[in-house]
Amino acid sequence: MVNIVGWGHTKFGKLTDMSVEDMIVAAGREALQDAGLGADVIDGVWVGHFNAGLVGDGFPSSLAMSIDPALRFKPATRLENACASGSAAVFAARQAILSGECRAALVIGVEKMTHLPTPEVAAALGHAAYQKEEAGLSFPGVFAMFAQAYFDKYGDHTHALAKIAAKNHGNSVNNPLAQLQKPMDEAFCAEVSDRNPIIAAPLKKTDCSLVSDGAAALVLVSDDLLGDVSKAVKMRAVAQVNDIMPMSQRDVLAFEGPRRAIHQAYDRAGITVNDLDVAEVHDCFTIAELLIYEAMGLARHGHAADVLEGDMVHAGGKLPVNLSGGLKAKGHPVGATGVSMHTLIARQVLGQADAMQHPGAELGLVFNMGGSGVANYASVLEGIKA
Repeated sequence: MVNIVGWGHTKFGKLTDMSVEDMIVAAGREALQDAGLGADVIDGVWVGHFNAGLVGDGFPSSLAMSIDPALRFKPATRLENACASGSAAVFAARQAILSGECRAALVIGVEKMTHLPTPEVAAALGHAAYQKEEAGLSFPGVFAMFAQAYFDKYGDHTHALAKIAAKNHGNSVNNPLAQLQKPMDEAFCAEVSDRNPIIAAPLKKTDCSLVSDGAAALVLVSDDLLGDVSKAVKMRAVAQVNDIMPMSQRDVLAFEGPRRAIHQAYDRAGITVNDLDVAEVHDCFTIAELLIYEAMGLARHGHAADVLEGDMVHAGGKLPVNLSGGLKAKGHPVGATGVSMHTLIARQVLGQADAMQHPGAELGLVFNMGGSGVANYASVLEGIKA
């Protein structure tokens, strides 16, 4: 078994004074300190980073050597899988431990985005779409296609999307690491205005995640090192599912890749959605979170809006989703997102999430997605030692 025993996390936002190296070093040092382990114990480093074209630091894995001199000559590797690059790094480090190649791994997710004009960021991220058919289409445009298809089949769900945005912004107020700690009411999120313009119809500004800088880090260890740490979270089950890229060849509303990844993780953990206490999911756009409710098994196709009518996914509900504020308000430095999600759920299942804490949380889901539901990573985490 593989366990998370420490974490670090910069604030997400416009980190003008921090380079990619600065963020890697800050998050990595914090994770090692939190785990109570020296860098000499680490057998390898895995770095999730999506688009080196956004910055001049095109070789980020070896920047991790700056964390501590003891990391010099340790293997370090960069992982990329679009917006799921962070989870790709987590999964690769986990596999190295399971294979017996290492006992302790440092995982870092990082991205710097805010120094470039928004159109340049959108163009870089757009390379994660299928270039033969979707080149030039921004990701707001991609997920606007999901939203329009959903509206055409199941009716206008503007207010459901607004409820998700308002929920996640409300949650962000309790997260000091969030980029935008600002509540927004449902009415504002539902209306088109100068402050909330259409970005790609029917999606408005409040339906879109943020352009962000940031880093997060985890220390993973094998069971035989648990005696050396004070806390641990078991990676009870994981699953990765990659779908074909062309949207033209998929029923986009079936969200089959996310559904398969999530349910494979359930099956491997021996649970159902009803056993979960908390979840962090990939709300790059509000329509994505709505579709993820259906992929999780919380609602039938076309009925995800029903989940928002009660308290189920809200703070204090049976299964609160994105208590961190999600990508929508916490921020979305793409390479860091998957590592951040694992960090936040690890804190939840150990009762260490401070103002974000869901009482009694023991079992949590992470779902991180790259592209238009193409690279899909699901983890079930369980607190085992505190």
